[in-house]
Amino acid sequence: MSSIERVDVFVASPGRTFVTLRITTTDGVVGLGDATLNGRELAVASYLRDHVVPLLIGRDPARIEDMWQYLYKGAYWRRGPVTMTAIAAVDTALWDIKGRTAGLPVYQLLGGRSRDGVLVYSHASGTDVPSLLDDVERYLELGYKAVRAQAAVPGVGGTYGVRKGTVYEPAATDLPDEQPWDTEAYLGFAPAYLEAVRERFGFGFHLLHDVHHRLTPIEAARFGKSVEGCRLFWMEDPTPAEDQSAFRLIRQHTTTPIAVGEVMNSIWDVKDLITEQLIDYVRTTVVHAGGITHLRRIFDLAALHQVRTGSHGATDLSPVSMAAAVHLDLAVPNFGIQEHMGHPAETAEVFRTGVTFADGMLHPSEEPGLGVEYDEKAAERFPYQRRYLPVARRLDGSVHDW
Repeated sequence: MSSIERVDVFVASPGRTFVTLRITTTDGVVGLGDATLNGRELAVASYLRDHVVPLLIGRDPARIEDMWQYLYKGAYWRRGPVTMTAIAAVDTALWDIKGRTAGLPVYQLLGGRSRDGVLVYSHASGTDVPSLLDDVERYLELGYKAVRAQAAVPGVGGTYGVRKGTVYEPAATDLPDEQPWDTEAYLGFAPAYLEAVRERFGFGFHLLHDVHHRLTPIEAARFGKSVEGCRLFWMEDPTPAEDQSAFRLIRQHTTTPIAVGEVMNSIWDVKDLITEQLIDYVRTTVVHAGGITHLRRIFDLAALHQVRTGSHGATDLSPVSMAAAVHLDLAVPNFGIQEHMGHPAETAEVFRTGVTFADGMLHPSEEPGLGVEYDEKAAERFPYQRRYLPVARRLDGSVHDW
């Protein structure tokens, strides 16, 4: 019987910092998992090397569910982003091994296709309304059928979500960039530029917008009401979701769809949001929500309550996570949309992925497993670089939700 013979943890920064787990079996089969936790990458790498890897050696890689329960319940300290990201890496790697051993792509092991491709959206942004409109046009010309729109608020420097240069990369500084924030200025400006997008391009594509947790529940309700005429696909993270009951107030005031969940890491974090239908899209992702095994449970719960999927897919997910997401997206019945930003050229030097983009959709590799390979030698050319997301501060200097 095959068993786990070796487990390696790699940390490299090919355009973005990634933590990659590689499991090798006694039969020579290799599986990859993503263990990246943006801004806390080394914490997960240590958790894996010091606490998880010793538990894996000699175990049966085919027992995916048993391994998940063992790592989750055996640690005593459950949940939390570091623990769940580490478990996700192991779980994803085991699914990769399962597919490679069976000679099938992972989506076939999950029940096969529920659709022909995975609808995706990407990020258009601008320093003002004209540059935003030009960027939306660029993405539509690339074939995207869904576009997220963000513009810099006049007089408020460093507005989150606005690309600097050719690549959108918010985690770009060795220490957190402290950016000013003005809620009233945002509430007055954002609806205007979203209306400008619809006025120029019409309603023939899906339009999304990320609030990024920066509003109180009643402010979020006000925003959602003000943009109902734009027919947004969703407003993302309108308010911090630690208090799930806050979304009841938003629901009372607007019909704009709500998407939440990228910072959530277990089914318990989103249970009330889903079962009370306080959101329309759950954005938990493979790497931060315990891997394919646990994310499938979240999506199954969501399906019972007519909540669709909309997984996080920014550049802090490695090509391993993106491949795993696409395989799962293809199989689940309640898929909604998948975020897709792509990666810089440096990332492609380290990861080879079979995921392809065509006609507004992503398509998984038909190779066995996830269809991703990791070049350890290439990764050595990109040593770890510490990078943090920005911190928002109100005009009075106090730290703000972001």
